[in-house]
Amino acid sequence: MNLQVGRYSAPSKTGRQSGGNRVRIAAFGFLLVPLLAACRVERPATSSILPPPCTVALAPHSGTGREDLEISRLQAQLRQTLDPAALDRLGWTYVAKARLSYDPGYYRLAEQTGLCLDTHQPDSPEALLLRGHAMHNLHRFSEMEQLARKLVATRGQAFDYGLLGDAVLEQGRLDEAIEPYQKMVDLKPGLQAYSRVAHVRWLKGDLPGAIKLMRMATRAGSPRNRESVAWTESRLARLELQNGNMKAALASADAALELVPDYAPALLVRAHVLQNQGKAGNAIEDLTRAAEADPLPEYQWALADALRAAGRGDEALPVEARLMKRGAADDPRTFALYLATRGEQVETAVRLAREELTRRADGFTLDALAWSLAAAGRYAEADTLIRRALAGGTQDARLFYHAGVIAGHQGSRQDARRWLTSAGKIQQMLLPGEREQLARHLAAGGALSTLPGHEVQGSKVHQSPLPTSAR
Repeated sequence: MNLQVGRYSAPSKTGRQSGGNRVRIAAFGFLLVPLLAACRVERPATSSILPPPCTVALAPHSGTGREDLEISRLQAQLRQTLDPAALDRLGWTYVAKARLSYDPGYYRLAEQTGLCLDTHQPDSPEALLLRGHAMHNLHRFSEMEQLARKLVATRGQAFDYGLLGDAVLEQGRLDEAIEPYQKMVDLKPGLQAYSRVAHVRWLKGDLPGAIKLMRMATRAGSPRNRESVAWTESRLARLELQNGNMKAALASADAALELVPDYAPALLVRAHVLQNQGKAGNAIEDLTRAAEADPLPEYQWALADALRAAGRGDEALPVEARLMKRGAADDPRTFALYLATRGEQVETAVRLAREELTRRADGFTLDALAWSLAAAGRYAEADTLIRRALAGGTQDARLFYHAGVIAGHQGSRQDARRWLTSAGKIQQMLLPGEREQLARHLAAGGALSTLPGHEVQGSKVHQSPLPTSAR
């Protein structure tokens, strides 16, 4: 099967494409759950006779949700007999619980379940795939690549190639990811493959192609895998928002929320739609729910920014306090962007972004470091990095805005106007505070002498009065 950039064949009712056409892939990347502290569990009564990973995997679990009940059922079964198939199901149920609860501790449990399975079936493909998936979500990409290469060499199924593609892409080797993703699509077209190709198209600047393929992904999903379908609907909503189709974006976000109520990614994109429709109060309601469901900086920042834009700065303070307390551990890349945008602790932002770049070297991590360096007044270094971030052709409003600001500080007025104008065309993707800063730069033709909210003296940044939306 061959997906070509800019071209695709509609799937047949069986889910496979007709006519023997192959599907070409150009690149792909995901924004994933960051590395957090390991979960804490109690030891079960059988811990004395089980290897340590099995002890952790079978620690008593509580809860009344569908995934919780399945975890408890499988654990009870496994305490009687450590059946490999049941262990594999337990591990993937932990993954499902992690995705629905936004608690990365369950990825730790999934990894321990994989290690438990490995003690009974050393180097089994099932154990390797489960462990690799957990490592992906815990940002251990180098280790993940080693497992993925072993999987591809010994088994070579669709998800093995998907895992390898994810691993090398996150480490900044975008072109190297093309071949394993292609093999994944050829072997098993469906939601997982189509959503990857859609993201490929977006990273390469092909928004129409990305929308078409993400629609294919949503149609290929099963209601039994509600979170996976909700994720694709949320991604489709973001693509439609960037395309300026607010009605379609809202419909996809609502579809995701019907599958998974209070689904943070869907609430976030619906809030963006509402903000662009002038419904700030409704947007804040959605962002409040999203921030309560998921503590990641992305949601806390969006809520705080929306509150300040609405003149509710006092309500933003506790949200910002939580973000300052947890951001570095929860998601260092987004937290670095937040600090740089606000002109706060910019050397901390530089350090966090530089450390993150040692683990994941994609364009968005390059951008985070570039923006942090710019906030610290180190524009020459920032310029080199932002050019690398833009090299793949990704059409992203934040990337364009940052590139324009950095180019202006480098004296490249023409480049500054070009990038800022590009950001302005899709500014619906930015936070209200970022849009206000962008407007100031556009009004000045890319010639502002400082970043909005910053005063640069030598290599030190001093925060000046922020724009209205950030006060």
